[in-house]
Amino acid sequence: MSGFGDGLDAAVRKAFTRPPPRSAPAQMRYLVRQLKGTRAVARMLRVSQRTVERYVKDQIRKPRPDLAARLESEVIKRWQPQIRAKARQKAATASGIVLDTRARIGYTAPIGTTDEDRIRHLTVALPPRYAARLFEAQEQGATEQRLREIAAEGLRDMYFQDGGRRAGQLEQVRFTDIEHVEFGL
Repeated sequence: MSGFGDGLDAAVRKAFTRPPPRSAPAQMRYLVRQLKGTRAVARMLRVSQRTVERYVKDQIRKPRPDLAARLESEVIKRWQPQIRAKARQKAATASGIVLDTRARIGYTAPIGTTDEDRIRHLTVALPPRYAARLFEAQEQGATEQRLREIAAEGLRDMYFQDGGRRAGQLEQVRFTDIEHVEFGL
């Protein structure tokens, strides 16, 4: 996933209380503890079991760039699961999520309104119900397009309609040409 999926993951990573292991041997030892063996780690990373053992023993310290990327990705995916779950739960029930984006945004509305798409830079606090929907969709493996639609609904309700105080006849928000998207908890 890129864009929205990665943005949600990055927002949750900001809640970590300790940094994940940095060196390749430390990352490999962490994965061996998590998966309870070198064979499972070797299969997951698509390397030999002997290679994993050599990293664990500090005989190899610098992985190839593609292995380093896979290794870091797998460590981050498993790092501090309770902290990650608490951050998601807090955003989904109490604090909500902040969406900061620069994209082409427009809307569908009755004739006579200025609904033309234009580049906007918005920072909008979305209520907990949208955070819950975004995280739930992400966990279920939703596409980037589906996550974008949920965020567009949140922008419609909170930015354009101001929580129901204006633009009641606004039908749909178009959210395209995304230059930047970032989430904050």
